[in-house]
Amino acid sequence: MVSAVPGTGSERARAREAAERVTDPELPMLTLADLGVLRGVEVEADGAAVARVTPTYSGCPAMAEMRSRLAAELRAAGFHEVRVETELEPPWTSDWISGAGRRKLAEHGIAPPGTAPPSDAGPVPLVLSPTRRAVPCPRCGSGDTEELSRFAATSCRALHRCRSCREPFEHFKEI
Repeated sequence: MVSAVPGTGSERARAREAAERVTDPELPMLTLADLGVLRGVEVEADGAAVARVTPTYSGCPAMAEMRSRLAAELRAAGFHEVRVETELEPPWTSDWISGAGRRKLAEHGIAPPGTAPPSDAGPVPLVLSPTRRAVPCPRCGSGDTEELSRFAATSCRALHRCRSCREPFEHFKEI
């Protein structure tokens, strides 16, 4: 264990580095930092490491595993007191996925999300027809694709098929 004064820059850097190694349980090619759910990491004066995360959506079943993995990684980095806090404001948006995260999704055959729809502080407008956009195929780049299922392996992904190369692929939805 590296010894340093709790709360110093080196302790914060060590905690942040440890937290940034944690991968998403549903998309293991991404770290929680790539996904944008890791909001911050601090070390308090008493030496406790505190990581803050925001779920991708309310009720995300992967949050318990994310918290567990973060706590384990911080403990492995030498922090004996660890807390993982959930921040709900502002709500997560797929715009928080890093450029590296978007590249990793495409490299693994998952079409990254486009720009998230704008959100207002007011009521959510009722939309009766499905919103559609062309989702380029992550394998061949063709825009001639079709949605096969609005939900794929997880609620935040949809199943598509490319009409050009005929390959199926998942699309990470804009949220």
